[in-house]
This record gives sequence, structure tokens and C-alpha cells, in this order.
Amino acid sequence: MARFASQLSASGPVVLLLGLPLLMGGAILAWIVQDQQPNSQALSKSLVDELLDQQSSHQSAAAGASAAAQELAVPPLGAQPALAIRVMLHHASGPVSIHHGERSETLNCRGGQLTGAPQPLGSGRWFQAVAGEPVGLNQQRYRGGVQVLCQGNKLLVVNHVPLEDYISSVVGAEMPSHWPAEALRAQAVAARSYAMAHLARPASQAWNLGATTRWQAYGGLGTESKSSRAAAADTQGLILSFEGGIVESLYAADRQLTVEAHGHLGASMSQQGARNLADKGYQFTQILSKYYPGASLARLQRS
Repeated sequence: MARFASQLSASGPVVLLLGLPLLMGGAILAWIVQDQQPNSQALSKSLVDELLDQQSSHQSAAAGASAAAQELAVPPLGAQPALAIRVMLHHASGPVSIHHGERSETLNCRGGQLTGAPQPLGSGRWFQAVAGEPVGLNQQRYRGGVQVLCQGNKLLVVNHVPLEDYISSVVGAEMPSHWPAEALRAQAVAARSYAMAHLARPASQAWNLGATTRWQAYGGLGTESKSSRAAAADTQGLILSFEGGIVESLYAADRQLTVEAHGHLGASMSQQGARNLADKGYQFTQILSKYYPGASLARLQRS
């Protein structure tokens, strides 16, 4: 397995990865929420190729019920890149209500122009959290920033959110918070790896992936919990890698669904199976090894 490390300049907040996952290939573009405006930038291939600090997997013996389980090696923690992901929250006719600070605005779309005030608002608006307050869309609240675009007569609402905040919310949406910590950690790594694959292969120029189970469930602050944030923090920056690329780590609720939905595509984690293994004493590294054979753990890192 290749080993990558990189030195980022103090003025370079945007980070990229290049990978050939099990099911796809492409270049990864990360957008950073900065100065209340969305910002995107591509790095050179030479810098991209140095960003993935990776270690190969090894076999180990574990005590108790998981004695025969293979365990993935965990790369050391280093300086983390500031990555953000763009999540499509709404793409349909309006109106939508946006809450930011003490203000609320109701926006609609007509002929490529946002409406909601006596004067035209243009084709797009950007809302950033104010003084630590999240941005609200209808009844939900989100970290980071929210971009509202008018496309014809449809509204497109995109949440630009830091990657680790996104993972905390996905873990809470995809698994009950009372499930074993090792299952939640396995879910966090799978969710992060899946997210990074969609940074490589965005659904559109304006957003990387959606917020429903068509991609992976995401509910902003509404699906975060203490345990989901702990799972994200405990696995900070860890993704699944195969032959130097990023694994698009598919998963589903149980074994039957993984076979029905992903059987023709390759490896897929059963979330109920992950819980059962955690109950038996498996570590998250062993759970991931079982469901993604041949993969290793890599860490998003800069030096």
C-alpha cells in the first residue's frame, strides 16, 4: 500500500485526495466554508498524491469472542485537514424558510430569481451561522453555512458543513445512539469513507451528495448526540482504503438488505451485524475488517 503525507501552506485551506476506490475512481474536491461565502479550489496532482497518510493492515489475535477476527491497523493521529462537504437539503419548488441569527426569511424561486422581498434578490443567497447559532431550514438546524440557489423555478438548498460535524450527524441518523460504541465507531468510519468517495464523484457541480438514505441519512443538529459525536471524534479522519484508493463503503440495515441492495457491487456492512459483533466484544477495526475484506485503514492527514 502506498504511503502519502503532505505539507500544506498556511494560506492553503483547501484539501484534496485522489483515489481509486473499489467501485469508482476520480479526483476529490473539498469545499471549505470561509468568510461567509462558499469557496472551492483544486490542488495540483503532485500535492494531491501526498495527502493520504496510509498504513497497511495486519492480523492480530483478540481476546474473548473475537479471538479469530482480523483487526485493521490504526494510523497515528496527525494534523487534520480542514475539509467540508456540500449536502443537498432541498431541490424542488418552494417556498423555504431560512433562519439565521434573530432573522427569518421566506424564499421562493421564479424565473431564475429568488423572491421574498419587494426587490429582486438575485439568483442565490448565502447564510452563515451567526455567533455560534446554527442556520435553520424550515424546522431543521444545520452547522456551517447554507446556500440557496434559484434554478429555473426550483430552489436548491445546500449545506456546506465541516466533514467531522457531518459525520457526527450521519452516525446519529444511521444508528441508534444507545448501540455499542464500537458499532458507532465502525459506522463513523464507513460514513466518512463514503462521504470522501462522493467528494471524488460529486452528484452535481453544486453539491456532493444528498441528505436522504439514497446517499446516507443526515439531519444536521437534529440527529447529533453525545455518542455520535464521540464516535466521530474517536475515529477522526479515518477512512477505508484499498490499493491506495478510497473505498466507497456501502452499508445497509441488515444482511438481507446488504445482499439485495449491494450484493452485485461488492463489500457492504450490515449495521445490525455490526451491532451484534460489538455486543460480542469486537472492536470497530475488527468489524470493518469483516465487512470490507482486503481494505485497510488510512487517515486524512497533513504534516
